[in-house]
Amino acid sequence: MPQPSDDADAILADLRLHDSPAVRALLWSAGSLCVALGVIGLFLPVLPTTPFMLLAAACYARASERFYRWLLTHRVFGPTVREWRRHRSIPWRTKLWAIVLMSATLATSIVFFVRPAWLQGALALLGVLLAAWLYRVPSRDRPN
Repeated sequence: MPQPSDDADAILADLRLHDSPAVRALLWSAGSLCVALGVIGLFLPVLPTTPFMLLAAACYARASERFYRWLLTHRVFGPTVREWRRHRSIPWRTKLWAIVLMSATLATSIVFFVRPAWLQGALALLGVLLAAWLYRVPSRDRPN
């Protein structure tokens, strides 16, 4: 099966607009909120960017051809979203950055802000589980 190229037809291959204008408006609003949260996540390490952009793409695929095309062709967000949509994988470098920033944020929270030992342990466990899950997500460009 040939791999799709980055032309407009391949990008819009999984676009299926919802029949209801009201539902499209709700999906567009949800997608736009996800984009806003993802952009904020670029500056706040506690807020992940990639999951929000993936959710935005899913919403826009059912709500707006224009915004779906914009997100998938965006210089910063597009490559990661297209990689996930096509191959269900995350670029290796993106994955490592996410794990490092998440670990640093959780470690800072545990050391400086969270007092109860049980809550520190719960945050540490959550961090380890999330990092392990993220590490197991495939990366097609992983170095040997």
